[in-house]
Amino acid sequence: MKKDLGSLAALFPMPVLIIAAYDENGKVNAMNAAWGQICDYHKIALFIDEGHKTTQNILKSRAFTVALADRDHMDAADFFGIATGNKMTDKFERTGYHAVRSGHVNAPVIDEFPVTMECELDDAFQKDGFYCVIGRIVNTVAEESVLNGKGKVDVTKLHALMFDQFQAGYYEVGEKAGNAWAEGKKLAEQ
Repeated sequence: MKKDLGSLAALFPMPVLIIAAYDENGKVNAMNAAWGQICDYHKIALFIDEGHKTTQNILKSRAFTVALADRDHMDAADFFGIATGNKMTDKFERTGYHAVRSGHVNAPVIDEFPVTMECELDDAFQKDGFYCVIGRIVNTVAEESVLNGKGKVDVTKLHALMFDQFQAGYYEVGEKAGNAWAEGKKLAEQ
């Protein structure tokens, strides 16, 4: 029997994304965002508040990166969500992490995270109380250690984090359960 839980954002899993951009002085700022998703083959939508330091930097620089947080870097990923660049001027430096300038957009690639999408700002808008930043994915970089033999990202090697909105937990992506566009073929053929 199902029980009513009220109005609840009951979506799981939610990716743990680290959004990074430069400020007007070339200083790195990063934030943790769980409310983001691919919205087209070459676009990503981030539902982040307009008041975030990182959001303001994205609007000024017109570029940003989106890294997939992983288990090995969970402490810094969580810190990027706890601390605000509006109040903590040395937020990125406190992690001891390193960043290099993207070869494709005017944004930092954080070395420690294994997969990063390099994006140009495509659009930003506000609607019904939420703010959305749309980025065009120009390039994706990945550590060789998370790639399979065909040069594709292997999620079993990535150890990506997922956010659990129900109990405020982080979970690691695990084993493969099936093959997309194959598991339902028998039902389609009936």
